[in-house]
Amino acid sequence: MRILVIDSQGGGMGRQLVAALKEGLPEAEIVAVGTNSTATAAMLRAGADGAATGENAVLVGCRSADVIVGPIGIVIADAMLGEVTPAMAAAVGQSRAKRVLIPVNHCDNIVAGLGQQSVGSLIESAVEYIRREGCSQGQPRRP
Repeated sequence: MRILVIDSQGGGMGRQLVAALKEGLPEAEIVAVGTNSTATAAMLRAGADGAATGENAVLVGCRSADVIVGPIGIVIADAMLGEVTPAMAAAVGQSRAKRVLIPVNHCDNIVAGLGQQSVGSLIESAVEYIRREGCSQGQPRRP
């Protein structure tokens, strides 16, 4: 299973996601794409199997992923202080991969009903979902 982790800004959430996925799904290939080099470097240090930076890396990565995971902003054009381009958001939204979006209230995008869950518990929930449902039954979603 190929899991694409996308993050922006400092890459803190992506770093936590990569580390948790490596621990929870050691057999999965974890590819990290940052919208900037700082985010990419953070995810690579966390143990990603491969990493790249920028819009084209997101577009290419979305074509070969079985699962895409990241903050909800990866599907919102101009989110994350403008680091998510319209082309990136469209690539994630149109990918045949299963999308697991972490609901965070950030940068004027508010998820109603989110409450006070910590980022750690949200990441734990995402990893558990991917382990249970995210193509782990041997049915990759790649074209």
